[in-house]
Amino acid sequence: MVRMVHDKARSGSAPASRLRVLVVDDDPDTVATLLEILRDDGYEAYGRGNAVAALMAIHALMPDVVISDIAMPSVTGWTLAREVRQVVGKNPTLIAITGRYTKSTDKMLSHLTGFNYHLTKPADPNVLLALVASARPAK
Repeated sequence: MVRMVHDKARSGSAPASRLRVLVVDDDPDTVATLLEILRDDGYEAYGRGNAVAALMAIHALMPDVVISDIAMPSVTGWTLAREVRQVVGKNPTLIAITGRYTKSTDKMLSHLTGFNYHLTKPADPNVLLALVASARPAK
């Protein structure tokens, strides 16, 4: 589980209401925690428990940001990122968040498969929110 506490009084936040965020993780506690943080910051946030459900949600929701675990059963986050880039293109912004794949070679693989960012659990919520805020809405 990712345990995060953030300062709601952050300054310089981008208007969150325009951004849709999809959280993908096979751990329901992680999804719930991230959704709470994102929604508290004003984002329109959705959660899915696996990469297959996430792909369907990406087509339906057209999120601006996808935050995905890498180590998931059946389809990894790396496979998800590769598929998103092949099918959807450069949008949405993809953020990997993992507790298992933390080596520099893992980070390199994340970038090669299409992730824009690679964070290690537990991620600093202010860093995560800053990355989400910097995403440009999909057009």
